[in-house]
Amino acid sequence: MVKTFSKVLVGSTALALILAGCGNKSDSTTPTSSGKAAATAAPKKDVTFSVIYATGDPATKQAVADSIAAYTKANPNVKIKDLSETTTAAYLDFLKTKDAVGEFPDLVEMRDTQLFADAGKLAELPKDLQDLFESVPQVNGKVYNAPISLPAPQGIIYSKKAYADAGITEEPKTYADFLAAQEKLKAKGISPIVVGGKDIFHWGFWVNKFLIDEVFIKDPDWNSKRSEGKVSFADAGPAKAMQQLTDLFTKGYVDKGYMSTADNQTASMLVTGKAASLFSGPWMFPTIAQADPKFDFGWYPVPDQKGAVNVVGLAQPAGWSLSAAAAKDPDKTAAISDFIKFFFSKEQYPKYLKVASAIPSTKEKMNYEASPQLQEVLAMMADPNVKKSLQINNFWGSNQIPPQFRNWFYKSVQDWLVKGDFSADQLKKADAEWDTEVKAMKK
Repeated sequence: MVKTFSKVLVGSTALALILAGCGNKSDSTTPTSSGKAAATAAPKKDVTFSVIYATGDPATKQAVADSIAAYTKANPNVKIKDLSETTTAAYLDFLKTKDAVGEFPDLVEMRDTQLFADAGKLAELPKDLQDLFESVPQVNGKVYNAPISLPAPQGIIYSKKAYADAGITEEPKTYADFLAAQEKLKAKGISPIVVGGKDIFHWGFWVNKFLIDEVFIKDPDWNSKRSEGKVSFADAGPAKAMQQLTDLFTKGYVDKGYMSTADNQTASMLVTGKAASLFSGPWMFPTIAQADPKFDFGWYPVPDQKGAVNVVGLAQPAGWSLSAAAAKDPDKTAAISDFIKFFFSKEQYPKYLKVASAIPSTKEKMNYEASPQLQEVLAMMADPNVKKSLQINNFWGSNQIPPQFRNWFYKSVQDWLVKGDFSADQLKKADAEWDTEVKAMKK
């Protein structure tokens, strides 16, 4: 049964990150309520601007593409040149490549705001657009992002049939319970977990699950201390995190074809019974439902060893950003601002939220259909006992990591898993790489 989710509460607590605000505004900063209204406000002269957004998740990609198509249909004088591409490369690397060849977009879905703001590539978000949201984290004292949605957690998306066949009668309450469940699945001859390891970004899900449990929940300033040489990857916390990750992959719980499995293949493996579960976010719910509408699946967060639930969920500076170059062109700026207002309008935004199974970021209340699985996510995120964090690469300011480190580290994880040579030396290499990159940034 599909339920309707209405975003009705706001505050400075974790609950605000899920249900974002109720303060509807009727002034000029309120998003347009229909495509027709947006068309009336659009600039009359012909305008073309370019856009890039992440395409790793099919459902979210389609939701953005639908919004662009709807806007250009309602505003035929505006042409939006979509430079996005589906690639196994990291999104950050893709943006850097586009920048290097002179194709940095006018409008960009920005995830590494600190990096590009420091490089002078971004313009401050116009004030009327900032007012669409309750609050957006600042970078260098400025707001650069219109958050497309609020951060969503990763958890286990599982086949209820596979779990039932393996005798798993309840969702794990501790990490030990979780491992015991994987043993039962393995004993049934099914791969307990599918991992889309062909795509570098997918590695962030499991790597950060353990880093959040053992490092960032305990010390959210760990990154800055690493840059200062005060902490090490070889310390007890991160070492334990990476040992847990290594054990998960080497004890038969992860499908052996992970290095050749793309993220967009994981839903198929789940619904066809080749794997019992997938560790990912709610954006995968529509893709799974589309792959097999009759497939019965559930979702739960993976608890830590003490039974606590720690997930991605803190607000971060990410979302639609205007390039510094485009901001110098009044016509482009007007068209881009109009598109952003259209994107977050009461008519259009709920369509995006439904397709992407996303959590709304606007002040204005949005009503949309939420699946039972998304209801579980929202309830979990509203639980005051659940602790929220950021992934290692989503911090900013003094806690920003060196720009190349994330991909280097994820590839190092791949190497030691494939070679089976995880050791303290691997973690010491991580320290050395981090320090080298920090020194390079200071030159």
